Amino acid sequence: MGRAFVYVILGGGVSAGYAALEFVKRGVLNGELCIISDEPVAPYERPALSKGFLLPEAAARLPSFHTCVGANEERLTPKWYKEHGVELVLGTEVKSADVKRKTLLTATGETISYKFLIVATGARALKLEEFGVSGSDAENVCYLRNIADANRLVNAIQSSPGGNAVVIGGGYVGMECAASLVINKINVTMVFPEAHCMARLFTPKIASYYEEYYKSRGVNFVKGTVLSSFDFDSDGKVTAVDLRDGSKLSVDMVVVGIGIRPNTSLFEGQLTLEKGGIKVNGMLQSSNSSVYAIGDVAAFPVKAFAETRRLEHVDSARKSAKHAVSAIMEPDKTGEFDYLPFFYSRVFTLSWQFYGDNIGEVVYYGDLSDSSTFGAYWVSKGHLVGAFLEGGTKEEYEAIAKATRVRPAIEDLTELERQGLGFAVTVSEKPVTLPPPIEVNTSGLLLEKPLYAWHAAAGVILAASVATFAYFYGKRRRRW
Repeated sequence: MGRAFVYVILGGGVSAGYAALEFVKRGVLNGELCIISDEPVAPYERPALSKGFLLPEAAARLPSFHTCVGANEERLTPKWYKEHGVELVLGTEVKSADVKRKTLLTATGETISYKFLIVATGARALKLEEFGVSGSDAENVCYLRNIADANRLVNAIQSSPGGNAVVIGGGYVGMECAASLVINKINVTMVFPEAHCMARLFTPKIASYYEEYYKSRGVNFVKGTVLSSFDFDSDGKVTAVDLRDGSKLSVDMVVVGIGIRPNTSLFEGQLTLEKGGIKVNGMLQSSNSSVYAIGDVAAFPVKAFAETRRLEHVDSARKSAKHAVSAIMEPDKTGEFDYLPFFYSRVFTLSWQFYGDNIGEVVYYGDLSDSSTFGAYWVSKGHLVGAFLEGGTKEEYEAIAKATRVRPAIEDLTELERQGLGFAVTVSEKPVTLPPPIEVNTSGLLLEKPLYAWHAAAGVILAASVATFAYFYGKRRRRW
C-alpha cells in the first residue's frame, strides 16, 4: 500500500504552511503536493500558543490562527488545502525514511514516495527526565510546543484560579508563559540557572529592565539554581517544587520551558548533520539533492556572519520555507538564502525586536531605568553587527533592520551612543550599499549526486531527458 507525490513536506508546523502556500502560488498541480504531520490539525501559527491561546477572555482558537495569518497572508484552513489539491495526511507518524529510495514509511504501514522532500520536522521540547528529574506525566506539569500542550496548559490554568505557578526556564517560552499566567491572575515564580533571563540573547542590562517590569507585575525570580525534584500528593499531582539550593516552592501548577531539540532522528546516518540540525547549503538543500530542510531543523549558512547556524524562530521558519520552494521549482531564478537573524517578542505592553548578532561591544541608548523606548547596538571588528529596540515604531524597527544588514563602519562608540536610534534612521535613509559577501564554508556538505541532473548531460541526451519528463508529468511540472 502506498502513494506517490512530486513534493512532500514532512512536518506540520509553521514552515509547512508557508511552504504549501508558496507551492500553490508557483503553480503546483492538484495531487502533486502532500503534507505529512503527526498533529491532528492543519499547520498553524505556533507563536499564538504562548500568547492569544492563553488569554482568559476572547482566547485565540483554531481556525483563527492557521498559517499564514502571521504574515498577513491567506489563512490556510483544511478547506483551502482541499480546494488547491494539497493532500493533508494528519495525525500520522513517520517511522522511517529512506532518502536513497525516496520513500517514507508511516506508522500505519503506508509507503509514501516523493521526488522532492522538504523536511519541516521542527523540534521537540526537552523533557525534565533528560536532566534526571521525573514527573513530566503529572497532570499539572505542562510543556508548550504544540496545540495539545496548549490545551493541557489551559486546563491547568483553569484548575488553579488565583493559585501558584512555577515556571522552569528563563527563555522565550518561560517569559511568554509567565506573562500569560499573570494575565490569568496566577502567582508566578520563575526558576532558571542563569544569572538573568533570556541569557542567550539579552545582556545583563537589558535583562534587568524586563525582570524589573515582570516584578512590578508580581513575578518572583529565583536565579542560579535548578529543579531537583517534585513533591506529589496521593493523586499524583505536584504540590511542591524542590530546588537544588535547598528551597521548596508550593505550587498548583508547573510550566517547563528548558529548550528544544531538533527532530532529526529519521535522517541520522543518511544526511549530513550540524549544529544539532540538518546541514543545508544556500539553497536549503541537504547532502541529498532531493531533500531540503527548513525551519528549526535546518542548519543553514548565514552569509552576514560567514557561518552555519540553526535558528529557532518563526521568522526564519517562514522565510526559509518560501526560499526552499523557490529553489526547488525555479532553481535557475533563485539565489542563495540571505537571511538576517531576527527575533522578537510581545508580552504585556512590551514589544522588542532584535536583528543580527549579539557579539562584540555593546552600546546602549535611551534610559533603560525609566523609558518605554530604548535600545542597543553590537559592534564587532569596527562594524555594526546587531541591533535591539524596545518600544519602537514600525519605521524604527525597519531602520535598525536595514542598518544591521548594511553593517556600517563604526569609528566612535561614544558618538554612536550619542546618536542612538537616530544613527540607524540616518543609515536606513541612505542608498543601500551592502558590504561584500562573505563566503560561508559548506565544504562538509557533499551532495550524493549533481545539484541538477542536466549538469551531467548535454545536447540530444538532455533534450530527450526533458522531453521524456514532460511527457510523463506534464509541461507545467518542474524539471529535476
